[in-house]
Amino acid sequence: MKPGVPSAFADLPLIATLQATLAEEGFVTPTEIQRRALPALLSGRSVVGVAETGGGKTLAYVLPVLNALKTLEAEGQPVTKDATPRAAVIVPTRELGEQVTKVFKRFTHATRLRVRSVLGGSTMEVARRNIHGQFEVLVATPGRLIKLLERSLVDLGDVRVLVFDEVDQMLDPGFLPDAQRIVGACPPARQMALFSATVPPAVQELIATLFDGAEVLRSAGSHRVVPSLRTFNRTVHGGKRLPVLRTILADSVTGGTLIFANTREQCDKVAAELQEMGRDCVVYRGEMDKVERRANLKAFRDGEVGLLVATDLAARGLDVEHVGRVINYHLPEQVDAYLHRVGRTARAGRAGVVFNLVTERDQPLLDALERAGAAPRG
Repeated sequence: MKPGVPSAFADLPLIATLQATLAEEGFVTPTEIQRRALPALLSGRSVVGVAETGGGKTLAYVLPVLNALKTLEAEGQPVTKDATPRAAVIVPTRELGEQVTKVFKRFTHATRLRVRSVLGGSTMEVARRNIHGQFEVLVATPGRLIKLLERSLVDLGDVRVLVFDEVDQMLDPGFLPDAQRIVGACPPARQMALFSATVPPAVQELIATLFDGAEVLRSAGSHRVVPSLRTFNRTVHGGKRLPVLRTILADSVTGGTLIFANTREQCDKVAAELQEMGRDCVVYRGEMDKVERRANLKAFRDGEVGLLVATDLAARGLDVEHVGRVINYHLPEQVDAYLHRVGRTARAGRAGVVFNLVTERDQPLLDALERAGAAPRG
């Protein structure tokens, strides 16, 4: 262990209520990104953290945020204004926002800090109700937060910590201006953190624009698959994928199976073929009713249905604890998309397995994975 890098959560200068909750929840040993990011954030430094999916990035900022805000309150500086948070966490999707909020709330029972969320997919009236009154932490998707700022319904003028999470999933053309506007609405002296699984050019531009001088931390496993993941390539002959899928599914696995297709049409076709095989499944993709999509995710997350057929929408930061197997029915073209998909299993040290259905046209991806040090291994 490097000097100054904690080997246990108990070694960190966290307030007693957070240490007590960590002990109650069974958190003992930090992951690599947590060991590196926590001391920096707890000391007030701004950080860019790059780590593999499932590496524990959320807790790496949740603990410092709550520690800083509770310390301010203990020093006689509580929140006094309505809709004026002290910390803001920007997330790419509603689903990730709900997960992040849940992690915060695991640690707020003892600290008595208040966490609110304003996420895409709900009405502005719901958003207004969610930010009514006084609270310390705001979790928001960028589009919804911008609308609230435009209508002066939320004030970021007292933000002490601003976090951008899973930034590589917020890469539409309007995101950088939105990010700049959000940063500009916060005080100049705020602490900032950015977390990402990968660093494509658009994320590099964001870092250069808004995170000049931040400490950049890369885990050894960033841009690689985690050691607890086993990966197998299965060759597809003559475009006949279904027999390969049938063979893979014949072997049982502990936990659910997430099957990825590249388009909405492919997703629906795979789901229909599974149902013809007598296999129960649910779908998770864009351009479907949000209520249905959330219900499908809940059925899969709760273990009611063992197969979830999805587009890359499900690769964006979703944390479903019981995913034991990922099947790339169609492989993506980009390394980053592949890493996000396979990162849905083998999370937080658990075992997982990936099956790739490979055709000749997938060779460029396999070559790129090899060059990136993320080549599949069985």
